[in-house]
Amino acid sequence: MRWQFDDGGRKAAGFKGDAGDCVCRAVAIATGRPYREVYDRINGLAAAERPRTRRSGRRVTRSRARDGVGKATTRALLASYGWRWTPTMQIGKGCTVHLRDGELPPGRLVVQVSKHVVAVIDGVVHDTHDPGRDGTRCCYGFWQPPAG
Repeated sequence: MRWQFDDGGRKAAGFKGDAGDCVCRAVAIATGRPYREVYDRINGLAAAERPRTRRSGRRVTRSRARDGVGKATTRALLASYGWRWTPTMQIGKGCTVHLRDGELPPGRLVVQVSKHVVAVIDGVVHDTHDPGRDGTRCCYGFWQPPAG
């Protein structure tokens, strides 16, 4: 699958340095909304989250647009835009859809892969790096905008 560098408007919004903001970037890219708007919306939704303990057991935290957004907040964010979820993995079935040509539908998508979220527009990955792993990266599912 072809890859195109795209920071989702992060630099133009005045943000600097590295960040774990893949959800914010992917949603801004796929929806065409300004990075700052998506960033603020994520943090607003996260304020209502119940704090969670990190896997290390050391830190209690909530989602933050800059460095990690939980699945429930990601779902709430995309649902607020009217986008719908399509799972591509099922228990006991293994990986059947990968981040490669011909395996995802056309159009604007926000795709959940292992430990990452990425925008795919008409078969082109839009991200700050190529997450495809030479076509072996498994897709857990994707969000699509409302039909029409």
